[in-house]
Amino acid sequence: MDFMADELFDGRRFRLLTLVDDFTRESLAIEIGQRLGGVEVASVLSGVARDRGALPEKIRVDNGKL
Repeated sequence: MDFMADELFDGRRFRLLTLVDDFTRESLAIEIGQRLGGVEVASVLSGVARDRGALPEKIRVDNGKL
């Protein structure tokens, strides 16, 4: 699970939430929005669990440079 951010030509910022299976490298979800908070993250994880039949045992988060 990783967040990325960028901005459009007109200065509006947006964020991306990406979920990738570490074993298969399959992209499980990409969510794009101006604000991505806990509710949106939970919704994406619920959707992946619904599609896959279960949640993963572990979730690795890329915290990037602090």
